[in-house]
Amino acid sequence: MSILAKGAVAALIGLGGTALMAQGAEAKGPPYKIFLSMSYVGNDWQTESGNIVAAMAKFYSDKVEFATQVAGTNAQAQIQQINAMVQSGADAIVMFPISPTALNATIKAACAKGVKIFTYEAAVTEPCAYNLTIDEAEMGTKTAEWLVKEIGGKGNIVMVTGVPGTSTDTIRNQSAMKVFAQHPDVKIIATVNGMWSQATARSELSKVIATHPWSEINGVWAQVGCMAAAMMQDEAGIADKDKVPCTDEAFNGVRIQMLPASTEVEGASGAYRAMGLRAMSYGAPLYQGGLQLKRALELLENGKEPPHDAFVPLPIVTPENVKLCKGGSWQELADGCNTFTPKQVSNPAWFTEIYSAETPEIGFNAAVDGTPEQKK
Repeated sequence: MSILAKGAVAALIGLGGTALMAQGAEAKGPPYKIFLSMSYVGNDWQTESGNIVAAMAKFYSDKVEFATQVAGTNAQAQIQQINAMVQSGADAIVMFPISPTALNATIKAACAKGVKIFTYEAAVTEPCAYNLTIDEAEMGTKTAEWLVKEIGGKGNIVMVTGVPGTSTDTIRNQSAMKVFAQHPDVKIIATVNGMWSQATARSELSKVIATHPWSEINGVWAQVGCMAAAMMQDEAGIADKDKVPCTDEAFNGVRIQMLPASTEVEGASGAYRAMGLRAMSYGAPLYQGGLQLKRALELLENGKEPPHDAFVPLPIVTPENVKLCKGGSWQELADGCNTFTPKQVSNPAWFTEIYSAETPEIGFNAAVDGTPEQKK
């Protein structure tokens, strides 16, 4: 799964939605009408992030009237839904846009009517919108630098890229290649399209292993694929201590694998277990949509103006800072935990990046089912 940089073409992911709220007069005060506009139904990241937006709305239910719409892969459908939201009296729209440019005219028209537009993790180029994303170039650079250091500045690397043609994939790959090019003893012996899927990554890596056994591979730079690579090495009889270092997105599975092999992890089995894997896990934080809703409310209620284009910090977890959570409250996340037991999260492809100091309203349960933290 890809998460896009500011201005990049949005990754095609989404979650299920609800019907529009009944039409009414334009809100002049609380409760404010705030909508979530999604592109299409897809993967765990988008489902979780949508749950978090809903949790933030629930936390402020005395101030927010909330509803969700899902447009699918058709930009025209999202345009129509945005127009309907505006006509129904929306005060703000939190949006995961399907395109950085196709919605611009519609967004501009909405802004002209006083509707505040907040995007997250997939930006638009219309200046009136408030965009919030990670820096994909930073991701490509930092993961490549870490992997080069892990293999001692020399060795054979397999690259597992994302969905070809997307800006996110292009930016990440180009940034990583700039780093690798600075190290002449680092050799890229194979590059495969993993399509941001562990299953596809496994299939493509199997083809590589047919001609380059694991004994010839010193590291794997993957946008998605470490869990698959570790499982394949398990099946090949490679001991945990000898598994090659790898980079991956913020899946719970790879973070469990990064825990010291001696760690007792409730519910662990197979490759979904602690093995001391040398890995770097990064990801687009799930809290972005929730934070954008909170910022929209602050703008509507208090006139607090956020930046129009902003990056959130890129969260990075390595064996040095991986930490198992006991429950997953916001306070526990604030104290540094970033990984959940398989008993809590049966799906190893579940995304773990929930915490932000700016969003004490949301913790683990917000991502699971849209339940916010308790008000104090």
